[in-house]
Amino acid sequence: MPSDQTLPPQQQDTRPGREGPMDPKPQERRPEYRGSGKLEGKVAIVTGGDSGIGRSVAVLFAREGADVAIVYLEEDEDAEETRRFVEQEGRRCLALRGDLGEPGFCSEVVRRTVDEFGRLDVLVNNAAEQHPQQNFEDVTPEQWEQTFRTNIHAYFYMAHAALPHLGEGGAIVNTTSVTAYKGNPMLVDYSSTKGAIVAFTRSLSMALAERGIRVNAVAPGPIWTPLIPSTFPPEKVAEFGANVPMKRPGQPDEVAPCYVFLASGDSSYISGQTLHPNGGTVVNG
Repeated sequence: MPSDQTLPPQQQDTRPGREGPMDPKPQERRPEYRGSGKLEGKVAIVTGGDSGIGRSVAVLFAREGADVAIVYLEEDEDAEETRRFVEQEGRRCLALRGDLGEPGFCSEVVRRTVDEFGRLDVLVNNAAEQHPQQNFEDVTPEQWEQTFRTNIHAYFYMAHAALPHLGEGGAIVNTTSVTAYKGNPMLVDYSSTKGAIVAFTRSLSMALAERGIRVNAVAPGPIWTPLIPSTFPPEKVAEFGANVPMKRPGQPDEVAPCYVFLASGDSSYISGQTLHPNGGTVVNG
């Protein structure tokens, strides 16, 4: 491959993307990662848990002893694969299909999770969408509202529904992005939502500190997930991740341990903070 090529050129015609056509497949199960009971007996909800970072988080949570409810839009095959991986770790998995931009569905997710598992300890807000545009003028009001609906409104809806079930020691982990700190001229609406997630994380962490509930975030850099070939043209995919110091895209299983840390007691004195698995890019915040 040319020196600046990190992946085979490819593109998917439908959004959200699917893992099946991806070449190579994302690495999500991290065979060398050994669980040590960090989440034993816990129950977690992971939105966008059908593939990519969400799938890897669900698998590692299960390896640490948690039962997991994954939430996805319509990618049934990917969700079934995630469920199979979680069950291979010896834990239970509930797969819930629907639109997180609807507050009623978010309430249903929490209700069905508690009905199924009897409790809720960890909420991972991870689902997102992006729609690159070369020119800012091409970002329509409808696109702007849709991106905010999925990427930040849903985080509010899920946190609002989950809070009555989260007790002392509970944790919320939100997925933001390096674009919240660097910006991206092709992703103005997406980057704006990711900045909102940082502020949401910091503010909610202060609101919930006295209740013993911690709220943190993870800001991934370029990670190889279905979001990439389903939103960028082949030539962009071919160079994905080449512009970071490590000169490559990251894999979902290189990000998921951040979520394990922030969901577990290992981070008991950390709230309102953001971890940055981004291939070596130095950002403030």
